[in-house]
Amino acid sequence: MPSVKSSPALVSILALLSLGALAGCGGGGGTGDTGFAGVSVTLTVPGSPTLVALDPSNTSIKVHYSAPTATGGSAITSYTASCATGGATRTGIGTTSPIDVTGLSNGTAYSCSITATNATGTSASSTAASATPGLPIAPAAPTIGAATPADRGASIAFTAPLITGGSPITSYSVTCTNGTASISASGSNSPATITGLSNGLTYSCSVRAINAVGTGPASANVSVVPNGAVATPAGVAEFTTIDFSALDNFASPTLPAYYDGTVTADDNTPANNAITNRAASLGRVLFNDRRISVNDTIACASCHRQANGFSDPRQFSTGVSGTTFTDAHSMRLGNIRFYRPGTMFWDKRAASVEAQATQPIQNVVEMGWDNAAGGIAALIAKMNATSYYPDLFNFAFGSPTITEARIQQALAQFERAMVSTGSKWDTGYASVFSATGPNRNLGVDLPNFTAQENRGRTLYFNPPNQGGAGCAACHTAPTFALAPNSLSNGLDAGETRIFKSPSLKNMGVGGPFMHDGRFTTLEQVVEHYNSGIQAGPALDNRLQRNGTPQRLNLSLADKAALAAFLRTLDDTALLTDPKFSSPMRK
Repeated sequence: MPSVKSSPALVSILALLSLGALAGCGGGGGTGDTGFAGVSVTLTVPGSPTLVALDPSNTSIKVHYSAPTATGGSAITSYTASCATGGATRTGIGTTSPIDVTGLSNGTAYSCSITATNATGTSASSTAASATPGLPIAPAAPTIGAATPADRGASIAFTAPLITGGSPITSYSVTCTNGTASISASGSNSPATITGLSNGLTYSCSVRAINAVGTGPASANVSVVPNGAVATPAGVAEFTTIDFSALDNFASPTLPAYYDGTVTADDNTPANNAITNRAASLGRVLFNDRRISVNDTIACASCHRQANGFSDPRQFSTGVSGTTFTDAHSMRLGNIRFYRPGTMFWDKRAASVEAQATQPIQNVVEMGWDNAAGGIAALIAKMNATSYYPDLFNFAFGSPTITEARIQQALAQFERAMVSTGSKWDTGYASVFSATGPNRNLGVDLPNFTAQENRGRTLYFNPPNQGGAGCAACHTAPTFALAPNSLSNGLDAGETRIFKSPSLKNMGVGGPFMHDGRFTTLEQVVEHYNSGIQAGPALDNRLQRNGTPQRLNLSLADKAALAAFLRTLDDTALLTDPKFSSPMRK
């Protein structure tokens, strides 16, 4: 079903959402941010959600939606999906998309809509759409993405259909055709790898989704021309370690079983920029090359250091002058891919990872390519004059043309490839995970944890009314990325701004913490949530008790246990993976 636009939001907001306050443990940051004066917030009902798709199945309809742009200044606590026919209406309530509306009659058309509720009240309904429940059917077509050629094969990226036909998708089939020759392969997620193709021929490839009922229709087609080994140009070999015939695997890493549809639903990768090994390898060069700065002194990696969780051990980072500093702490980058809706920087001012990628480059403090220095055009002229960038862009995109959009795409692919699955917590959880267990077995003690770490795990995942600290309500496992509806965490009294937080992976090596780096230890972060939360108009409801800031009153032992658990999220594998290190020879 096509997307349905929402009705106008019934909301009055006097502060931009991008000027709010950080939610959840661990803080956040960014580089090159300018300060904003506080403004007052009027709390109202949320704007209307957007109804995205209806997925009918046996006596039920799944209602897919996206959150409203305006929350009304108060955290959205629930969504209500309503499906009506004649004078009868059935509803379903939940906090994440999709929401099931059950107890419907097969063969009857229902008109469905969605509303959002916060502490102030309930929004107006979204625009309605119709669907008819029935027995499960085959799923809808996936959405095709990019096709990356390889030696006698290709990698085909796609996104899952929202309409599953009422039965979970069990696998995907990709088929590539040249004339009468057709080759197929299957897989469980994107991208799908297909082999046995002939180099130099043009193939038309499509993807189908499969469930217990059958195979759905094919996606649109995408063309790909497999190629053999490609020689590395001399300039690329002189300045980098990138080998065109033996690229690192960025596009299709092996992920744990718990990185399933519940996780990939939060993937902010756009369909037109799926990760490919070629473009991500270019992104690796761009991320680590100091020549991208105006005076050859600063790279992205200067402020996002791999050993520190792609953050900066300093409170603020040094810019191109060597004497000026950013005014926000550099954010960690692990699992950046799984933050919805994908807005970036501590104040959410960039709409996507792509939009974020070149802002530090154009910042006068950070990398220096502001208007006075000639901007992006001057940088592109500098890159065109090198002996390696035209060849790298040709390899990644099929032509040597360097544009800001291509720079953004390559950097975003490299950053989204930084998926963290190698922490002590990941190892333990992999051994107990069950997709059908209570809360996916997140409440089960982990066999590789100490007693203190398991106590901290219990505190993290249990809500305060069940003897816990409630951290998981804002920082969701297994990615530990921030919930998109999180608001202020009460750093300062009267706070009206809403900051974002990075994933909590590699917190133990990625301090200082919070957007301004005010905390230097995990223990200080824990104490803030235990006793330091301050009241303010934008304070998240999950951090309030009866309208006042929460006071957890944890014991010394419990505070130490919670900090110990947070350290189990450190991922040494990501911190030392060679494919995320600098490839620059000089």
